Amino acid sequence: MTQAVLSLGSNLGDRFAHLRTAVSELRDVLLVVSGVYETPPWGDLDQPAYLNAVVLVRGDGVAPGDWLDRARAAEAGAGRVRDPTRRFGPRSLDVDVVAVWTDDGEPVVSDDPELTLPHPRAHLRAFVLRPWIDIQPYGRLPGHGWLTDLMSTEPVASDVLELRPQPDLRLESD
Repeated sequence: MTQAVLSLGSNLGDRFAHLRTAVSELRDVLLVVSGVYETPPWGDLDQPAYLNAVVLVRGDGVAPGDWLDRARAAEAGAGRVRDPTRRFGPRSLDVDVVAVWTDDGEPVVSDDPELTLPHPRAHLRAFVLRPWIDIQPYGRLPGHGWLTDLMSTEPVASDVLELRPQPDLRLESD
Protein backbone atom coordinates (compact mmCIF):
# COMPACT_ATOMS: atom_id res chain seq x y z
CA MET A 1 0.00 0.00 0.00
CA THR A 2 1.10 3.55 -0.69
CA GLN A 3 -0.45 6.90 0.06
CA ALA A 4 0.06 9.98 -2.09
CA VAL A 5 -0.74 13.67 -2.31
CA LEU A 6 -1.74 14.76 -5.80
CA SER A 7 -2.12 18.36 -6.94
CA LEU A 8 -4.89 19.20 -9.43
CA GLY A 9 -5.00 22.30 -11.62
CA SER A 10 -6.96 23.55 -14.62
CA ASN A 11 -7.08 26.82 -16.54
CA LEU A 12 -8.67 25.90 -19.89
CA GLY A 13 -12.30 25.22 -20.71
CA ASP A 14 -14.62 24.29 -17.86
CA ARG A 15 -11.95 24.36 -15.16
CA PHE A 16 -14.20 23.04 -12.41
CA ALA A 17 -15.50 20.18 -14.57
CA HIS A 18 -11.89 19.17 -15.29
CA LEU A 19 -11.13 19.04 -11.55
CA ARG A 20 -14.28 16.96 -11.05
CA THR A 21 -13.09 14.61 -13.81
CA ALA A 22 -9.83 14.05 -11.91
CA VAL A 23 -11.66 13.38 -8.64
CA SER A 24 -13.96 10.95 -10.45
CA GLU A 25 -10.99 9.14 -12.03
CA LEU A 26 -9.47 8.71 -8.57
CA ARG A 27 -12.67 7.83 -6.69
CA ASP A 28 -11.62 4.22 -5.96
CA VAL A 29 -8.49 5.37 -4.07
CA LEU A 30 -9.63 8.78 -2.84
CA LEU A 31 -9.43 9.58 0.87
CA VAL A 32 -10.10 13.32 0.97
CA VAL A 33 -10.27 16.39 -1.28
CA SER A 34 -9.22 19.95 -0.38
CA GLY A 35 -11.11 23.11 -1.06
CA VAL A 36 -10.81 24.75 -4.47
CA TYR A 37 -8.67 27.87 -4.95
CA GLU A 38 -8.39 30.22 -7.88
CA THR A 39 -4.77 31.13 -8.46
CA PRO A 40 -2.77 33.19 -10.92
CA PRO A 41 -0.64 31.21 -13.37
CA TRP A 42 2.80 30.11 -12.22
CA GLY A 43 5.90 30.19 -14.42
CA ASP A 44 4.37 31.30 -17.72
CA LEU A 45 2.21 34.29 -16.75
CA ASP A 46 0.58 34.82 -20.16
CA GLN A 47 -2.43 32.54 -19.58
CA PRO A 48 -5.74 32.40 -17.68
CA ALA A 49 -6.06 31.87 -13.92
CA TYR A 50 -6.15 28.32 -12.55
CA LEU A 51 -8.49 26.44 -10.29
CA ASN A 52 -6.41 24.26 -7.96
CA ALA A 53 -7.07 21.56 -5.37
CA VAL A 54 -5.19 18.72 -3.68
CA VAL A 55 -6.27 15.14 -3.02
CA LEU A 56 -5.01 12.46 -0.66
CA VAL A 57 -5.18 8.96 -2.13
CA ARG A 58 -4.27 5.49 -0.89
CA GLY A 59 -4.11 2.16 -2.65
CA ASP A 60 -3.11 -1.43 -1.92
CA GLY A 61 -0.45 -2.72 -4.28
CA VAL A 62 -0.01 0.73 -5.83
CA ALA A 63 3.62 1.59 -6.61
CA PRO A 64 4.79 5.22 -6.85
CA GLY A 65 4.90 5.01 -10.65
CA ASP A 66 1.30 3.83 -10.64
CA TRP A 67 0.26 7.20 -9.18
CA LEU A 68 1.90 8.89 -12.17
CA ASP A 69 -0.03 6.58 -14.49
CA ARG A 70 -3.27 7.45 -12.68
CA ALA A 71 -2.42 11.17 -12.94
CA ARG A 72 -1.84 10.91 -16.67
CA ALA A 73 -5.06 8.93 -17.15
CA ALA A 74 -7.01 11.67 -15.35
CA GLU A 75 -5.35 14.29 -17.57
CA ALA A 76 -6.26 12.31 -20.68
CA GLY A 77 -9.85 12.05 -19.40
CA ALA A 78 -9.98 15.85 -19.39
CA GLY A 79 -8.55 16.09 -22.90
CA ARG A 80 -5.09 17.31 -21.90
CA VAL A 81 -2.70 17.82 -24.79
CA ARG A 82 0.92 18.45 -23.83
CA ASP A 83 2.69 21.30 -25.60
CA PRO A 84 6.41 20.43 -25.54
CA THR A 85 7.32 24.05 -26.39
CA ARG A 86 5.53 25.54 -23.36
CA ARG A 87 6.54 23.84 -20.10
CA PHE A 88 4.33 25.86 -17.72
CA GLY A 89 1.66 26.67 -20.29
CA PRO A 90 -2.13 26.44 -20.03
CA ARG A 91 -3.80 23.08 -19.66
CA SER A 92 -7.23 21.55 -19.33
CA LEU A 93 -5.95 19.46 -16.41
CA ASP A 94 -2.63 19.06 -14.69
CA VAL A 95 -2.22 16.34 -12.06
CA ASP A 96 1.12 16.27 -10.25
CA VAL A 97 2.32 13.57 -7.86
CA VAL A 98 3.56 15.73 -4.99
CA ALA A 99 4.62 13.10 -2.44
CA VAL A 100 4.24 9.37 -1.82
CA TRP A 101 4.58 7.34 1.39
CA THR A 102 5.02 3.60 1.84
CA ASP A 103 2.69 1.51 3.99
CA ASP A 104 5.00 2.04 6.97
CA GLY A 105 4.78 5.83 6.59
CA GLU A 106 8.21 6.35 5.07
CA PRO A 107 8.41 8.97 2.29
CA VAL A 108 9.42 7.73 -1.12
CA VAL A 109 12.40 9.63 -2.53
CA SER A 110 13.17 9.39 -6.23
CA ASP A 111 15.36 11.36 -8.62
CA ASP A 112 13.93 9.61 -11.68
CA PRO A 113 13.33 12.36 -14.28
CA GLU A 114 9.95 10.76 -15.08
CA LEU A 115 8.81 10.89 -11.43
CA THR A 116 10.88 12.97 -9.02
CA LEU A 117 9.68 12.58 -5.43
CA PRO A 118 8.88 14.62 -3.59
CA HIS A 119 7.87 17.02 -6.36
CA PRO A 120 10.91 19.29 -6.83
CA ARG A 121 8.96 22.58 -6.78
CA ALA A 122 6.08 21.80 -4.41
CA HIS A 123 7.75 23.71 -1.55
CA LEU A 124 7.62 26.86 -3.72
CA ARG A 125 3.97 26.65 -4.71
CA ALA A 126 1.27 28.20 -2.55
CA PHE A 127 -1.33 26.62 -4.85
CA VAL A 128 -0.11 23.20 -3.68
CA LEU A 129 0.68 23.95 -0.04
CA ARG A 130 -2.48 25.87 0.91
CA PRO A 131 -4.99 23.27 -0.35
CA TRP A 132 -2.84 20.52 1.18
CA ILE A 133 -3.16 22.23 4.56
CA ASP A 134 -6.96 21.96 4.14
CA ILE A 135 -6.71 18.17 4.28
CA GLN A 136 -3.60 17.72 6.45
CA PRO A 137 -3.15 20.74 8.74
CA TYR A 138 -0.11 19.11 10.34
CA GLY A 139 1.30 17.79 7.08
CA ARG A 140 4.96 17.73 6.13
CA LEU A 141 6.53 17.85 2.70
CA PRO A 142 9.34 15.26 2.83
CA GLY A 143 12.75 16.91 2.75
CA HIS A 144 11.30 20.41 3.26
CA GLY A 145 9.35 20.47 6.51
CA TRP A 146 5.97 21.51 7.87
CA LEU A 147 3.50 22.85 5.33
CA THR A 148 2.60 25.77 7.59
CA ASP A 149 6.26 26.77 7.90
CA LEU A 150 6.74 26.59 4.13
CA MET A 151 3.80 28.97 3.66
CA SER A 152 5.79 31.76 5.35
CA THR A 153 8.88 31.44 3.15
CA GLU A 154 9.50 33.50 0.02
CA PRO A 155 8.28 33.34 -2.68
CA VAL A 156 5.37 31.32 -1.25
CA ALA A 157 4.30 34.00 1.26
CA SER A 158 3.84 36.55 -1.53
CA ASP A 159 1.83 34.09 -3.62
CA VAL A 160 -0.50 33.25 -0.71
CA LEU A 161 -2.00 36.73 -0.97
CA GLU A 162 -3.14 35.94 -4.52
CA LEU A 163 -4.96 32.67 -3.65
CA ARG A 164 -8.72 33.05 -3.76
CA PRO A 165 -10.75 30.35 -1.99
CA GLN A 166 -13.80 29.23 -3.97
CA PRO A 167 -16.17 27.93 -1.25
CA ASP A 168 -19.06 27.54 -3.70
CA LEU A 169 -17.01 25.02 -5.73
CA ARG A 170 -16.93 21.78 -3.77
CA LEU A 171 -15.17 18.63 -4.92
CA GLU A 172 -16.76 15.96 -2.78
CA SER A 173 -14.81 12.91 -1.70
CA ASP A 174 -17.92 10.89 -0.74
